[in-house]
Amino acid sequence: MRLVIVTGMSGAGKSTALKILEDAGYLCVDNLPIPLIPGFVEMLSAPDADVGKAAVGIDVRNGQALDDLARNAGRPLDGLARDAARTWPDAGKMTCEVLFLDASDDVLVKRYKETRRQHPLGKEGHVGEGIAREREKIAFLKRQATYILDTSKMLTRELKAELDKIFVEGKDFKNLYVTIMSFGFKYGLPQDADLVFDVRFLPNPYYVEGLKEKTGNDVEVQDYVLNGERAAEFLEKFKDMVGFLLPNYILEGKNQLVIAVGCTGGKHRSVTMANALYAFVKENEDYGVRVEHRDIGKR
Repeated sequence: MRLVIVTGMSGAGKSTALKILEDAGYLCVDNLPIPLIPGFVEMLSAPDADVGKAAVGIDVRNGQALDDLARNAGRPLDGLARDAARTWPDAGKMTCEVLFLDASDDVLVKRYKETRRQHPLGKEGHVGEGIAREREKIAFLKRQATYILDTSKMLTRELKAELDKIFVEGKDFKNLYVTIMSFGFKYGLPQDADLVFDVRFLPNPYYVEGLKEKTGNDVEVQDYVLNGERAAEFLEKFKDMVGFLLPNYILEGKNQLVIAVGCTGGKHRSVTMANALYAFVKENEDYGVRVEHRDIGKR
């Protein structure tokens, strides 16, 4: 049996993740009290249970039980599950993994404001304070996590793709999600960028008749930008450096990386290069990746 314990920050997408796993054939239970985990595992481990995979959601709503678990550092979540299953004949076949969903503080605050829900630890509606307290209370769960997904920039379909990769397709996962973003310097630097690259040295399609109103998503613009030794050489060096950095960021424990590529207006050169880098990173199934064109629709 495969057991997935889904946990993480409130507002980071735990309920959505459980729905995705349920659609994938997992027996899902949200907000199961921690003391009931052993009994739940025993039930699922019984020879006649006929349950091959299950997911359990736990979070700060567990209250005192979560605090007790945090104080007992020698009793990790997967240990609770494994011990409960040992009495059953197929216990050795059981796997237990911890999925931790995270997001940046500003994204979590924005999500709470949009939904107008109250944070479970936010006294008198102070979401920011609740988030800070929650991070402190569940830090030990993040350290135990088998997988860490930062959903700050993920759409639901992108979260589903990552969960399918791990829990349906059985592919290796290295806890890194890459966002490649094009932008225009005239509109300011992306505040959340980890790496920023300036491609304004490349020929600008803006001044070419017939290309001004097109974007880097159009083949004509891509051909114009990439048709030159400087562009080809830069792209090869760009891919080589990113290919070197990604596994090293994983070793450093990073789970979210934003690579920003900028030109003057964010419509032509930066979009072309961001798309090219996205295609390169996507070839490696070890990483989750998305491309975003921040300023492509601006005038």
